[in-house]
Amino acid sequence: MTLRERLTAAEAARELGVSAATLYAYVSRGLVRSEPGADARRTRLYRREDIELLKRRKQARRDPLQAAEGNLSWGLPVLESALTLISNGRLYYRGLDAAELAASRSVEEVAALMWEGEVNANYPTMFAQAAARVKDCAALRARLPELTPLERFRAILALAERDDAGAFNFDSAALVQTGARIVAMLTLAAAPGARWDGGLAHTLRSAWTPHNPAAEPIVRAALIMLVDHELAVSSFTARCVASAGSTLYAVVEAGLCALRGVKHGGATERAEHFLREAAAARSVHELIAERLRRGEPIPGFGHQLYPDGDPRARFLLEMLARRCAGSPALALARSIMNQARRVSDRMLPNVDFAGAVLARTLRLPPGSAVAIFALGRTIGWIGHAIEQYRIDRLIRPRARYVGPPPMPAGAPQKTS
Repeated sequence: MTLRERLTAAEAARELGVSAATLYAYVSRGLVRSEPGADARRTRLYRREDIELLKRRKQARRDPLQAAEGNLSWGLPVLESALTLISNGRLYYRGLDAAELAASRSVEEVAALMWEGEVNANYPTMFAQAAARVKDCAALRARLPELTPLERFRAILALAERDDAGAFNFDSAALVQTGARIVAMLTLAAAPGARWDGGLAHTLRSAWTPHNPAAEPIVRAALIMLVDHELAVSSFTARCVASAGSTLYAVVEAGLCALRGVKHGGATERAEHFLREAAAARSVHELIAERLRRGEPIPGFGHQLYPDGDPRARFLLEMLARRCAGSPALALARSIMNQARRVSDRMLPNVDFAGAVLARTLRLPPGSAVAIFALGRTIGWIGHAIEQYRIDRLIRPRARYVGPPPMPAGAPQKTS
């Protein structure tokens, strides 16, 4: 964290409009974090992100309507969930560090954690059984190579729901079984011709890069690190659809519709394109400088929730560095990151960049980075849906109307 992200006591108190004594009370209550300054014996510094969060809370008390609108965009929490916590630059699934899970657990075991609250060693078997029951649609499978992964997923979901009578069973055990069928089905669709073999990550690796078994733990880790990210737009969309009483198929399809947006999963595609652009460029430095001169951002860098860097990207890039040290794709990624840091030490890679680098380093087929994102996040969407079904409450916020006032019937309308 740079000095710009820390405030002195006087600055923090001024930002909050409180006395120094009140600021110290906030610190004692754990609302503001205090850190040693350059002279640890005399000065303390206070994190700007904590100060900004307190300011938003105070604003929420003064103007609840305005606060409610702001909360939908990087604001205060809008609903309760026991699934995912983002805290101090780290990601936790049900209280367990996502990075530790990615290093030690299977994707299926993490699905059990998200869906039922605890790791279940029987989940890999359940997924294999679900994959064996997935029906083959010959007409659709013949056209799969023409479609992008997200297009395949959406097309298959719409057809599969019609053939799955169990989709409308909202009993907890039935939801888990339906979720397993959906994930298995989409995994097989991610790589046309794939056969379920030894689990989700193994199936993908075998289909995408059959002669590189070393890629499997990296693919598995990426899937797990992308399972959930609190109320990202696709997860919030999924919860809204679940709250309406729609099936898990509809929930996942809604999540995919949100994910394909350019500000969400589309960011991974932009990062992939930027890597190809950088590989063909005469100079990475000139490429980045030219983008900045045009006022364009560097794809795959920066994240509002992680001023100190995206932990998902850090974990995956470090894993790639250990296992694929001599990769030209990884060398290109390092060059891009170094040039970005020269522009600003706050310009750090996010998970979209890491996913694109992973796919390029492992030489996975086109679209695989977004497919990994979607498959991992499908597990999270299903977890959110199951949680929402248990709450059994419709998500129905109100809008603050800002249009013209109501007029009596038959009143003349203004024309421009």
